[in-house]
Amino acid sequence: QVQLVESGGRLVQAGGSLRLSCAAFGRTFSHHMAWFRQAPGKKREFRDFLATLDWSSGITYYADFVEGRFTISRDNAKNTVYLQMNSLKPEDTANYYCAASTVPLLENEYTDWAVYGYWGQGTQVTVSS
Repeated sequence: QVQLVESGGRLVQAGGSLRLSCAAFGRTFSHHMAWFRQAPGKKREFRDFLATLDWSSGITYYADFVEGRFTISRDNAKNTVYLQMNSLKPEDTANYYCAASTVPLLENEYTDWAVYGYWGQGTQVTVSS
């Protein structure tokens, strides 16, 4: 079992920055760690993929619409993955979720929320205009 705990979400003004954290507990080895977000009123199956990181290699992959603004990174010693978000916009307002896969993923699976077997409880990010 893997337990994921996100933190760092809060109210921020447009143009600002936030760093979200996701700490992994329990069986901490994961092949991939990822960030998704779920906008208000959207169902779980419509969560937006943001970024994923291969824990072994450190290779990252981003959704086109966040590349250049968001950066995923890790701290191996702390079993923690981060999402640095810059130049935030009101449309970035959402509940942000960390996810983990304990099995290897193919590149065409990275963006599919259903392949990630473990999820955190989410952290709310609100961007005011």
